[in-house]
Amino acid sequence: MKKQFNLKVYLISFCFLLLIFSLSFAQKIETIDGVRVVHNGKSGKWGGNPKLSLEFVKTIGELETEDENLAFHMPSDIIIDSKGYIYILDSGNHRIQKFDSDGKYITTIGNKGQGPGEFYYPLSIDIDPKGYLYVSDPYNQRAQVLTPDGKEHKTILFHKTPAGVIKLSKSGNMIMGSGSGVLSFGLGGMSENQGQPGLIKVAGPEGEILKDFGQPYDYKNVPLNRMGNQFHFTIDNNDNIFVSFDFQNRVEKYSSDGKLLWKSDRKLNYDTDPAKAKPGKERRSGGSISIESPQINRCSNGIAVDKKGRVWVITLKRQIKEEESVQTSVRAMRTAGGDRSLNFSYDGNTDVTETDMYQLEVYAPDGILLGKLPLNQFVDDIRIEKDRLFLLDKMRGAQYYEYKITEK
Repeated sequence: MKKQFNLKVYLISFCFLLLIFSLSFAQKIETIDGVRVVHNGKSGKWGGNPKLSLEFVKTIGELETEDENLAFHMPSDIIIDSKGYIYILDSGNHRIQKFDSDGKYITTIGNKGQGPGEFYYPLSIDIDPKGYLYVSDPYNQRAQVLTPDGKEHKTILFHKTPAGVIKLSKSGNMIMGSGSGVLSFGLGGMSENQGQPGLIKVAGPEGEILKDFGQPYDYKNVPLNRMGNQFHFTIDNNDNIFVSFDFQNRVEKYSSDGKLLWKSDRKLNYDTDPAKAKPGKERRSGGSISIESPQINRCSNGIAVDKKGRVWVITLKRQIKEEESVQTSVRAMRTAGGDRSLNFSYDGNTDVTETDMYQLEVYAPDGILLGKLPLNQFVDDIRIEKDRLFLLDKMRGAQYYEYKITEK
């Protein structure tokens, strides 16, 4: 009798644990206004057995170095050409650093300024099939196209619409998003949001805006609208666009013509309810602007897609601790003559480079969460090139980590 009782207890306990386990990765899929919406559990379909692993290859860049070619300041983007050469956009030093596939320094392209082949805190870099480099230079209100050897090919002006991050589609158009890197007030406007334009813009070869799409969330507050709608995006080989929001529990996929194909969210360890966000403040004094940032939980720091169409998202497991925190201070000035001046600096503990705060989430091409891979460093962005994955530590290590993606 006692054995039967114990067996029942074991069975009930096993079923209960099985239920909890299944709920942790179960997905709820629904259709809302004709759009597939996936609500993911915490662990994903792989559970505790991910089907992928990352093999560390090398780092490029070093904070404490006497080699000025490796001493990056605010690196912001990376791209690899067809020959395997690596280009790192060293934004704070207003230059592009070119390396071979082993990470050996080759040459420097550009310097600080407003002339041809010069940059002022450039934001993003991409490369076309001919090897021409497209550099987003938003504080000069332009994008520059450089030849493979780094010489000026043409300049695309963006006076009305800040270029922000630029990625090239296979069709030859430029996909643009203000994203997480450009200060719009430095480009001439802190005005109220008028009509909530689309987050993603498609521009033709000469910068003409062809369309925009992507619905921002209206927080009913200018600083919250600007911060809460920050995002990262990437493009796959079929010109589909993937978006992850920094402060909203939203991962989205769009077709090349801007149609929303699916939306995905997941269970997080913290709250991202927009209604609980605390607004910031903006103050103007003469030609300077000071901003008190809104208080809102961050959930994502980047997105990439691999050659199999899987979507990789850098996600926070928890919010940052005070002893880990580093703040970016920005002084933006505009003279009576219209000239702009920006100065970036970091405040906080930049010596802490390791943390358990970040992880990589891997989604199937249909928005279902497959699994997670832990990380042990600070991560500010991600880029995937073929079977290589690059993670950016922008503020603390000022370097890129390179990994090889391995199928198990």
